[in-house]
Amino acid sequence: MEIRVLRYFLEVARELNITAAANTLHITQPTLSKQLMDLEDELGKKLFIRGKRRITLTDDGILLRKRASEILELVEKTESELQNSDEITIGDIYIGAAETQGMEFIAKICKNLQQNFPQIHYHFFSGNSEDVLEKLDKGLIDFGILLQPFDMTKYDYINLPSIDIWGLLMRNDSPLASLDFIQPENIKNIPLILSRQSLNNNEIARWFGEPIDSLNIVATYNLIYNASFLVQEGFGSALTIDKLVHLSDDNNLCFKPLSPKLESSLVMVWKKSQVFSKPAQKFFNEIKSNL
Repeated sequence: MEIRVLRYFLEVARELNITAAANTLHITQPTLSKQLMDLEDELGKKLFIRGKRRITLTDDGILLRKRASEILELVEKTESELQNSDEITIGDIYIGAAETQGMEFIAKICKNLQQNFPQIHYHFFSGNSEDVLEKLDKGLIDFGILLQPFDMTKYDYINLPSIDIWGLLMRNDSPLASLDFIQPENIKNIPLILSRQSLNNNEIARWFGEPIDSLNIVATYNLIYNASFLVQEGFGSALTIDKLVHLSDDNNLCFKPLSPKLESSLVMVWKKSQVFSKPAQKFFNEIKSNL
């Protein structure tokens, strides 16, 4: 597969119309059609279902769209790293991060670095540990900012100066809102909204004292922002970490910490034997000098 043809394929996948894609790519429609047919022949898979006015991606086409996006993203990242000047630190840093208050520390690092290296640009991806580590494994990001615990056997890491506190996000009129702390017996029978990552978090299971699946889990989430709207509607209460959702009279929400206290430390991870680009090395050095 040629990189050029993958770019053609992605443009068609975006437009779902060969004529419109050809106009965007500044090539003729017959040329583009021929390139797509050659790609299907090369792969031995049908990628499109061609209709009168628009085309539809097959299951194989949907898979190729995802993989082609990752391939081109990695190609562009590599080209940027290799083309940077040796005299001036120019380039991009790619960071994947879980939702955490510890991003305040990362933001300060970026601000400090910006003063001396204004031509470094930062690209952030938000997700849970599984999402971030997948991108790290594929080389699409330089660093992951993650809450422990997770399997770190494949990665090098440094501990960051941040501790996140777990608790329950609920409506102000919840019967539990009057409590100072939330204990395991308080959540046994209430509808709960949990992050998908916490379903496999042994620390939470140990705090609760019973298997996680014995809880009344009515929904799961990836990032807490959207889940907070479910809490506002009274759909359930969310087990999450503190200071990720702004609490105000307008959203009628409150947060109560767990008791016994449950905390998660923050780490920055990268692939073992990873060779950093110049901007990534500057970022890494700035992190170490501020610890």
